[in-house]
Amino acid sequence: MDFYSEDREGLWNELRDVILFWVEQGVETFRVDNPHTKPLRFWEWVIREVQRDHPGVVFLSEAFTRPRVMQGLAKLGFTQSYTYFTWRNEKAEIIEYLTELTQEEPKEYMRPNFFANTHDILPHILQFGGRPAFQMRLVLAATLSSVYGIYSGYELCENTPRGERGTTVYYADSEVYEYKVWDWDRPGNIKEYVTRINEIRRENPALHELTNLSFHEASDENVLFYSKTLGENTVFVVVNLDPHEAHEATLLYPPGLVGDGEAYTVEELILQNEWEERGPSRRVRLDPGLNPAEIFRLKTPRTEA
Repeated sequence: MDFYSEDREGLWNELRDVILFWVEQGVETFRVDNPHTKPLRFWEWVIREVQRDHPGVVFLSEAFTRPRVMQGLAKLGFTQSYTYFTWRNEKAEIIEYLTELTQEEPKEYMRPNFFANTHDILPHILQFGGRPAFQMRLVLAATLSSVYGIYSGYELCENTPRGERGTTVYYADSEVYEYKVWDWDRPGNIKEYVTRINEIRRENPALHELTNLSFHEASDENVLFYSKTLGENTVFVVVNLDPHEAHEATLLYPPGLVGDGEAYTVEELILQNEWEERGPSRRVRLDPGLNPAEIFRLKTPRTEA
């Protein structure tokens, strides 16, 4: 399509009217495929035109491209943005990338949508990590960002690639090409796990925000430990980034949260258990087959008062 044809104005107006037609039918969320391959000036104009009378319409920028281009799309008006989360697996790179998104300049204009997978992308960690990888990446996506997404079949741990594992990032028989009828009760599914994670998100306002993320020390390089706080609601998350092996780590709470020898109750939200502990640190063991992640709150004498 020639966006700068002789009748540029007519073409742009017609494209805007196509969007407005669907808005009038009740469609308010638009996933824009590869917007970086079209003129950025067009998106800036058409988003402004649509949102002028329909401010609730959401435009998702589906762009896996260079950082400056992704950031530029966010700056010119896209409501949400794809990110590199899908490709970030190691502890150091997750911390580095999330620090950039939540504490540095991009926090002023990017609203990152963390997709654990997409119709195009079947990451290698899901190809090789099995059910624990699907659980682990779900927790990361759902708690690191305020907005996350999963592609149809994720609940069933669907990870059949097109071709040999590790040589492609594409699904076999993707729904891009055909309509699939899933057996939603297929053995090994994580439907209840997904439901519980979404319930936890709904019940904890701290998880509705983005820039309130803090990372904390965990003694094992395979264990990621972080928290989010909003008002009196503080949620801690600890995740085993290795879907194949169990890992143990000592977690250090933020200074001043729990005093030496002070008793508190750990309220674990995924399995919905409670137990008593003491002191400014705790020891965890995360087994991929049992508890690849924990989401928990602390009840201390100060928070209960």
